[in-house]
Amino acid sequence: MNTAVPSARRRRGLVTALASAAMLALAGCNGGDLVSYDLPAKPARYTFETKTDDVKTVWEYTSSEATKDDAPELSPCMGDVTGSNKAACRPEPLIFLRYDFGLSLDNTAEAGEDHDITVVGYYQPRLTALPKVTSLKAETTFDGGSTWHRATTRATGRNTFTTTIENPRRDQAAKGIGLRISATDSQGDTVRQTIPTAYTLR
Repeated sequence: MNTAVPSARRRRGLVTALASAAMLALAGCNGGDLVSYDLPAKPARYTFETKTDDVKTVWEYTSSEATKDDAPELSPCMGDVTGSNKAACRPEPLIFLRYDFGLSLDNTAEAGEDHDITVVGYYQPRLTALPKVTSLKAETTFDGGSTWHRATTRATGRNTFTTTIENPRRDQAAKGIGLRISATDSQGDTVRQTIPTAYTLR
């Protein structure tokens, strides 16, 4: 009896299928929740917007049809996992943001003092070289988003920035400190993330 040997791509899908299925089950997802998109061959500018727990994120990036696979084995495309699509695929070049707010155990910061926050930009894993986050701007609000104030920001490592917020008196920020971060990378792609209440004062 002859048994066909699965291709490397199919083997990768088989290896990761159980782990991915478990992850989707924990997330409460089913097959109908998985989506993918076919892009035209010509590069174009796209906007992708999400809102989760009042945190709004807007990405603007350039993309086009994938001509070769650019997803590592540990982060396969959904077409590999479900077996529904064997076309070339890759993660989109979205800039994600990770924060270290440097807060106390009660998630507050001292009123009336300067407060440093570390922001790290990162991407979904890819086989090819990833872009570099080249600039980051931070703004703060003390009145629920009615007015915004520019905060001092400096680069402190690759894709890593520290922004210094001048915390007002507690009575001047009754709704807490809101944060808006705008970042740009070496490919001209951008992200803007607005956090209505990043932390409160004590």
